[in-house]
Amino acid sequence: MSQLTPIPITSIPGFAFGHNTDLDAGTGCTAIVAPEGAVGGVDVRGAAPASRETDLLRPENTVDRVHAVVLSGGSAFGLEAASGAMRELEERGIGLDVGVGKVPIVCSSCLFDLAFGRADVRPSSMNGILAVRDALDRVERNETGFEEGCVGAGTGATVGKLAGPERCMKAGLGARAFQLGPLMVGAVSAVNAVGNVIDPATLRPIAGMRGTADGVDILNMEEAMLAMADQLAMPLDRTNTTISCIVTNATLTKAQATKVAQMAADAYAHTIRPTHTTNDGDSIYVLASGSLPADASERIPLDLMGLVATRTLEAAIVAGCTEATGLHGIPAHRDLTSDVA
Repeated sequence: MSQLTPIPITSIPGFAFGHNTDLDAGTGCTAIVAPEGAVGGVDVRGAAPASRETDLLRPENTVDRVHAVVLSGGSAFGLEAASGAMRELEERGIGLDVGVGKVPIVCSSCLFDLAFGRADVRPSSMNGILAVRDALDRVERNETGFEEGCVGAGTGATVGKLAGPERCMKAGLGARAFQLGPLMVGAVSAVNAVGNVIDPATLRPIAGMRGTADGVDILNMEEAMLAMADQLAMPLDRTNTTISCIVTNATLTKAQATKVAQMAADAYAHTIRPTHTTNDGDSIYVLASGSLPADASERIPLDLMGLVATRTLEAAIVAGCTEATGLHGIPAHRDLTSDVA
């Protein structure tokens, strides 16, 4: 019987991964680079996403190769990091050949971390440059590791914010990958949800809204919302989002990549409760390098690819919380012994 086998995300051919982190300011960005280009798709379910170049991923549009996805903190300000990523890729000769030069295609999504750390420090063009350099330099040095937790786009991520920042918990960035036969799938996720994060296997809470500001128990947020129905006030609009990028060695069309992104969105529902709220700007990218030839890819049902992508993204979301550490006075999973009250 075939089983999902954990692999390093850096082992998936065609991709490079890098971070730029500012722990003092509590923000950062993460670059997923495809030097030879990758077919891309996206699923955006958030009510107020901060994003760039998502329309070109629509199946009916003509550009079919993406050279990087930048996940960033800084809310919409963080989109500037993608401009820096584009500059660094151009300098390295990476991009769409338009005859007179090469134009790197860089997609980006940002999460809101302005209320964490310093609101006046956001990922800039230089931070995007440094994240791409980090990714490509790791490949040159044959490095196989990729940090998780309070790094890159996950530096300022928090979860469980229904009762305000005093009772939330620290989250971060997770990166996990699996292999099933010849198929390789990886996921990078910066987890900054208004809801709680649970383990989909046990349904036990990992990080979320605590009962009190100094408490260790995690409340069931959905039940708390129902109990507070008469006086429920959601947190400030547009201040939460979980942004993710799935990578695979499969050969896919844009329509297929988009469908995999749509199926993988189930991972949010399996791990984040509540999810896809009006306060979340959730987005999922899919990049397919095509290193697994088309004939071999065609033998793998697309629905199976979607299932593997969902399981992989679930693992990345969970890791974003279990690998996080307390920062700026907000505790993480590691700091507490948690249970549903």
